[in-house]
Amino acid sequence: MTNHSVPVSIDGISFQLKELHPFEWLQKLGRVFCVFDQQDSGNLSFGIEREGRKKFVKYAGAPTVAYTGTPQEAIIRLKQALPLYEALNHPHLITLEEHFEVENGYAAVFDWFDGECLHSHWSFPPPQKYTHPDSPFFRFRQLPVEERLRSLDCIFSFHVHVEASGYVAVDFYDGSILYDFKQGLTEICDIDLYRKKPFINTMGRLWGSSRFMSPEEFELGADIDARTNVFNMGAIAFGLLGGERDRSYLKWEADEELYETALRAVQPDRDERYASVAEFYAAWNAARNIKPSGIGGKC
Repeated sequence: MTNHSVPVSIDGISFQLKELHPFEWLQKLGRVFCVFDQQDSGNLSFGIEREGRKKFVKYAGAPTVAYTGTPQEAIIRLKQALPLYEALNHPHLITLEEHFEVENGYAAVFDWFDGECLHSHWSFPPPQKYTHPDSPFFRFRQLPVEERLRSLDCIFSFHVHVEASGYVAVDFYDGSILYDFKQGLTEICDIDLYRKKPFINTMGRLWGSSRFMSPEEFELGADIDARTNVFNMGAIAFGLLGGERDRSYLKWEADEELYETALRAVQPDRDERYASVAEFYAAWNAARNIKPSGIGGKC
């Protein structure tokens, strides 16, 4: 947190901003029961409840403490991202209900999903993320392998849908995964930086967590495409079933055939990977000896 912050309180919930900001518009949506104020995206998010129904509100326009850009830049990015949730609507993606302009910013309202983020860096920064008994990631890694495989099935099937819809995933990492420990359900959030194909790396180092990024996501002028997303899916598999960056079989908790499938997906040479997420997912399911669940399967 920066040294220049002021405390703000809404409905008894306190959080920090760089300076005061009006939030009267929130009252019509309901009562605030939680706030996420540590994101570096420039967005401020709220849990809202009204008449027993919960919503998740993502808002751009407030001067958040962890963001280095301007509120106007955050507003533009949020507006650009919202059509993605409509174009990529899917049973395993959080549901966008509405979005609208307010006097000092822009708000998007999503259905509330009662899951926990697997990379809750504001509460459990590394190394606590990997070792603290209350860390969602640590608790997820204690689940039986079969339950984690079902979660990965949600992730893979969604990205087959992304691919078939003509998009590529950008900045997908374990912070984009929500897991409901009570019901054993997985949903994906924060797809704000996904892009329509074809997409070229014009930045050098793209947005994202280096733990899950392919070599081309660091290469200016490289194609970011299906093989890039194959790498991303393989890296996620190692994150949830193996040693994350340590991709040795010693750290792997599932069977050898699944290990070989994930290992091919994360080859530095893109030509050695599967050609598409759909091909990777088919190989993954063949290794599990099951038929693909399809994009609408319940996870």
